[in-house]
Amino acid sequence: MRKSRLAIKRVYEAPAEADGVRVLVDRLWPRGMTKERAAIDIWAKDVAPSPDLRKWFDHQSERFEQFAEAYRKELAVNPAPAALLAELRGRHATLLYGAHDPAINHAVVLAAYLKDLS
Repeated sequence: MRKSRLAIKRVYEAPAEADGVRVLVDRLWPRGMTKERAAIDIWAKDVAPSPDLRKWFDHQSERFEQFAEAYRKELAVNPAPAALLAELRGRHATLLYGAHDPAINHAVVLAAYLKDLS
């Protein structure tokens, strides 16, 4: 079976055909975003960081390494990432997130985790 190709993109950027399957990986719906504008195919809330971890991280860059380590531990005991990979198998997908920083966010960690898992 072919592996999925994964990309990441901010949900506030315009949808593009090249996105493939658009997967929102935030637990909370993005502020000010309509369903039509988001053009989400899958809302994978269960792969998002726990509320406690998300609140602790608070998108503070100095906490990102600790956050990434804790988030990977959460993912390791969560069946949702494997289920998402199975659903995406062989398809191009874009993981969508709402955070402002394209380098310091959970989608970066999740994409790397899913690539390692596949």
